[in-house]
Amino acid sequence: MTSLFLINILMALAWGAVTGSFSEVNLAFGFVLGSGALYLIREQVGTAEYFSRFGKAIGLALTFVRELVLSAWRVAMIVLRPKIELQPGIIALPLTVDTDFEITMLANLITLTPGTLSVDVSDDRKTLYIHCIDVPDPQATIDEIKNGFERKIMEAFR
Repeated sequence: MTSLFLINILMALAWGAVTGSFSEVNLAFGFVLGSGALYLIREQVGTAEYFSRFGKAIGLALTFVRELVLSAWRVAMIVLRPKIELQPGIIALPLTVDTDFEITMLANLITLTPGTLSVDVSDDRKTLYIHCIDVPDPQATIDEIKNGFERKIMEAFR
């Protein structure tokens, strides 16, 4: 997977060399052209998994954007209420992801989402502690994270 990404980057750089322009737009176009070339020969050289993972990574990014918008809306509604009634809390999320990269990715996605903040990871790396601005149902929040970010991370990076 990583080697194919590097090949794709080299193809983009080759495109920049051939066209004589290394602008961001031209290199991005070269990357897209390289992706198209790798896609055309995916079965001959075994690049099908590269495109499958790329699609899953795009799915993760879209899930993040959706959660970002929804949580920003929820926080805005909390702030705009005349009487703010919150149930803040720290929840313990049992982790299914196990590599440092996956745990860091999950913690960062949670922290970047308004209303939540990753606080700590247990020493055995089995639990992520998360502070939520409003958590009336901790189990529902845990289920939402496990079925959203965590599942998408495992799909994209395993």
